[in-house]
Amino acid sequence: MQVIWNELPNDLTAFTAASADLSRPETTCALFLAALQLYLRDTNAGISAVNMLRGPRPMTGYDTQFLRDRLRGKTYLPLAYFEGATPQNNYTPSRPYVLQVLPDPRPQDMEPGYLRVYLKTAGADAPRPVKLRQKGSNWYLWEYSSVLSGIRIPAQDDPWA
Repeated sequence: MQVIWNELPNDLTAFTAASADLSRPETTCALFLAALQLYLRDTNAGISAVNMLRGPRPMTGYDTQFLRDRLRGKTYLPLAYFEGATPQNNYTPSRPYVLQVLPDPRPQDMEPGYLRVYLKTAGADAPRPVKLRQKGSNWYLWEYSSVLSGIRIPAQDDPWA
């Protein structure tokens, strides 16, 4: 499964338009990374974007704090999951933006109405899981904390590089 974009949604209006169809799990995952990138530019817009992807379960104060803590000082994190982004090039993805979403190797472990997929980054040794929940024909974020976990720092920030 893959998503290809020429540009990431750069404001809440563009994000809202892009999130009109969440019927493909990979679209929800790509939009999550776009929401994180938006969060880095405009915190309130980013929170609104993530809430759109969470469906009827908006972020709590704890969720907002978690997001803030995980992104603090890691402006490279959202783009690190797109193809071409590596620690050596400071996580600058290739253009167009391409996100590969990997299937769950153990789908039998998931309860009905849920789906687990994986996002790969050159900054980690193993792909990171994202759990989605289906409501109607749409897929919403359910569990995504692994995507926010630390990855290798970019070369520009690494004194040993």
